[in-house]
Amino acid sequence: MTKDIRNITIIAHVDHGKTTMIDNLMKQSGSFRDNEVVEERVMDSGELEKERGITILAKPASVDWKDSRINIIDTPGHRDFAAEVERVLIMADGALLLIDSAEGVMPQTKFVLAKALKQGLKPIVIINKLDKADQRASEVLDETFDLFVSLDANEEQLDFPVLYASGRSGWASKEVDGPRENLHPILDLILEHVKPAKLDKEKPFAMLCTLLYADSFLGRSLVGKITQGTAKANQNIKAINLKGEKVDEGRLTKIFRYEGTKRVPIEVGEAGDIVIIAGLEKANVADTICDLEINEAISATPIDPPTMSITVTVNSSPLAGTEGKKLTSTQIRDRLMLEAENNVGISFGENENRDSFVISGRGELMLEILLTQMRREGFEMTVSPPKVLFQKDDSGNKLEPIEEVTVDLDEEYSSKVIDSMNRRKGQMVDLKDTGKNKKRIIFHAPTRGLMGYTSRFLTLTKGNGVINRIFHSFGKYTGDLEGRRNGALISMASGKAVAFAIFNLQARGEMFVTHNDAVYEGMIVGLSSKSGDLEINVMKGKQLTNMRTQGTDENVVLTPVRKMSIAEQLSMLNTDEALEITPKSLRLRKSMLNPHDRKRKSKAS
Repeated sequence: MTKDIRNITIIAHVDHGKTTMIDNLMKQSGSFRDNEVVEERVMDSGELEKERGITILAKPASVDWKDSRINIIDTPGHRDFAAEVERVLIMADGALLLIDSAEGVMPQTKFVLAKALKQGLKPIVIINKLDKADQRASEVLDETFDLFVSLDANEEQLDFPVLYASGRSGWASKEVDGPRENLHPILDLILEHVKPAKLDKEKPFAMLCTLLYADSFLGRSLVGKITQGTAKANQNIKAINLKGEKVDEGRLTKIFRYEGTKRVPIEVGEAGDIVIIAGLEKANVADTICDLEINEAISATPIDPPTMSITVTVNSSPLAGTEGKKLTSTQIRDRLMLEAENNVGISFGENENRDSFVISGRGELMLEILLTQMRREGFEMTVSPPKVLFQKDDSGNKLEPIEEVTVDLDEEYSSKVIDSMNRRKGQMVDLKDTGKNKKRIIFHAPTRGLMGYTSRFLTLTKGNGVINRIFHSFGKYTGDLEGRRNGALISMASGKAVAFAIFNLQARGEMFVTHNDAVYEGMIVGLSSKSGDLEINVMKGKQLTNMRTQGTDENVVLTPVRKMSIAEQLSMLNTDEALEITPKSLRLRKSMLNPHDRKRKSKAS
């Protein structure tokens, strides 16, 4: 075992360069062989993480530096995965706060830093991306100090060390204009500034499970920091929940620790090290894994409640089973329960018949990532419109989740964005001039009004604006919001869409289908330019006679169909609509496909 262990977490807003920085720290510390082929963004292991360039799951890695081991925990930067961050902070002795030298302090930085300061961590501030042409390092440092003050940091935390760096170029320096050689100053500063936790190795073994992985060979793999004692292979252990009740008991079959990004089997794990253990079948995140003689659970940070839910059922459309392999409610239920076990940010519920499942999460992106993963695994399902989860205060007043929205945009678009946020019950709390005709505006707005707003915002700012959202608090209910103004264009029959029919219907509104797409009765094939739903026939071909043949008319030119993400389509749904998700298609539809059933229901209500 090495002499000292330092456990640090990297805190940063999404896309501020955490994963790239870890890549280069590992390369420069000798974690890889000289001839080893190393992928870019080695910490982004998931398919969706690599595609989207975001971290979804928190992952530990380690580097050996000057007789010490530094365990580095990469954390998500997006607000929806904040539950991952909250758990991981329990394992850390220190934190690296990474801030973009141009964008400065952003909402996620503020949110996670507040949690880290409450844990008593003393962050090291790294102002990153100094190779940017629009860097403003000195102003960003002032903003960072103001942020620490606003979050009630104590004197020790306010006396934070600062480094200026470029993770991509692989250098760090104590001065803005200092030597730009390598990232060794960061590793040296971690050893100097982060003191190893004083943990008792003589006490019986105990660790808090903070991450959970499903492994096809080992079964349930539990990750956590050993808080006391030593873990030995083949010893008897048990798991207790936060109340101290026994959840599971078994034998510690395998212990691993991280060397670089690889898991290496070890015989003994000591207090302070981050390890992966196998041998328990029921233990979960936030459980204490310990020696049989321990009966007191290690305290864990409570996870903030979910703010949004969707209902998932089997695919009941006429096209069900034509594209996917996993179709039954049992398969969907098992997959959702597995997700709820592995991801503490998600909660699972079901109806009495076990054929309708409610999944609650932190936000649109978290739910979209889950649905995208299931889609790629071959699932077919029907998803209801998202619902915001309300709470009540002590007086019985209705409370709803309020988000802090930070937008950076060109000055010419600011009035349009302010007007669109007012329509969504958003209140402007701050407006700053960031130079070069750019503004930063901060709003407080209800989550209900922000569903699918990102695409609308990008349209208003012609793709030049940047929007960031984060949960702020539960606030007073702000009243009813206007729903989708446009009615739906609904197919009145089943078959294949025809270009001639679509061409003649384009004047009615925006079409979602193109030539030869499969449609069915009750499917939403477009959005009307007026209010009120309209039933249309997209399969009506040209009447061919002796006088009117196929070749005499000009070619039909169709407007290209807009490609929409799962989140965008969910945000468009009215209460009587649903989204059909299959591995190949996303189809908007009415909950009741038969028009007579819809009329009867509307009359009854």
